[in-house]
Amino acid sequence: MAEILVDSCVVTDLADVNSQWHEWSASTLESLDYKNSFVINSIIYSECSVAYETIEEVEALFILLRFGLKEISREALFLAGKAFVKYRRRGGTKANILPDFFIGAHAAIEGYSLVTRDKGRFSAYFPSVELIIPA
Repeated sequence: MAEILVDSCVVTDLADVNSQWHEWSASTLESLDYKNSFVINSIIYSECSVAYETIEEVEALFILLRFGLKEISREALFLAGKAFVKYRRRGGTKANILPDFFIGAHAAIEGYSLVTRDKGRFSAYFPSVELIIPA
């Protein structure tokens, strides 16, 4: 059974039935569910936690979704830093996107596919990662 990393934007979609992306996110994971397991990392957990008042609510969400929590290796942390430096040297000006580099590097190092709606930086800086994105 392969493990697939689920980006925080997809988790947010799943938690909000009124999201315009809820149906895509739910149906995409449902189509992948029979032969894969889904994981998040501490960055995704943290990004998702901002929508909740207590840790128990966040824990309940991930238990309901049956998503495992995987730690980010030092190799992935190193790769994230290098990719971010490359982004800045190419003229990238956003300073608040480092979490995307942690997520992309984690997927790259572990060989995870990544379910996301954010193609741009992931495809540009982590071309080895199979992205599962809207058509």
